[in-house]
Amino acid sequence: MEITRRSALIGGAAAVPLLVAGGGVASAATWNLKWSPAPAKDGLGAFEGVEDDRAGSHPGVKHIYVSGNDYRFDMHTRDRDTSTDRQRNEVRGMKAGGKNIDIFEGETWKWTYSMFIPSSLKSTTSFSHIMQTKMPGLGSAPVTVMSLRRYGSVQKIELKVFEGDLTVGTVDLAPLHNKWFDTEVEIKAGNGNGHVRWVVRDGATTLLDATKTGVDTWLGDRLRPKWGIYRSLGDSSGSLQNCYLLLRNLKAYKFE
Repeated sequence: MEITRRSALIGGAAAVPLLVAGGGVASAATWNLKWSPAPAKDGLGAFEGVEDDRAGSHPGVKHIYVSGNDYRFDMHTRDRDTSTDRQRNEVRGMKAGGKNIDIFEGETWKWTYSMFIPSSLKSTTSFSHIMQTKMPGLGSAPVTVMSLRRYGSVQKIELKVFEGDLTVGTVDLAPLHNKWFDTEVEIKAGNGNGHVRWVVRDGATTLLDATKTGVDTWLGDRLRPKWGIYRSLGDSSGSLQNCYLLLRNLKAYKFE
């Protein structure tokens, strides 16, 4: 029996061969929308869980909420996580129709959304994460982190694969302050054979389109995203102040 090999391109990052028996034409895999929450309708129920001041350090104040068409994350200098050397106001996972949306080994997903980062949310000398992908469980290491990191006096936004401390790409943060911009994060969940692609767009201008292949993007169980502000109090640049983060048009697609 003759086998014909075709290729489909995933996000411009990697070709996936499709094997077709008898030389026939197979339907190419494509991106399918799996999650597209409407803040005003779905609220925080669009997420698997909410971590809003879980240490109770700022009683009576809601830090994560819907604001118009956006999800808003507030952080104050007094806020503390249960680990008191850091701050954390995040949402975790995705939910639709009352069910969690899980990501398993071998699957390829991407998230697209818009961000508004005010100038009060600055890059720091220690960690300041605004998106992560993780395996569920206390104390589990992240798989990828999108962070605001300071290099001397230069503020950057960057995406890293945690295993091996591999930088996918960096973009100057200062020109993106106080404006909406778009980002896309693509991950193939693989134990040493995964890939990560990161795209940043300012309007019609693509500032970054970078990919790392052959990376470790799987720890076990399942993978889920997190969004919000999770930052260390160990910053040495004096950059910590009351701030917020806005997200809109969150969407998740599966390549299948």
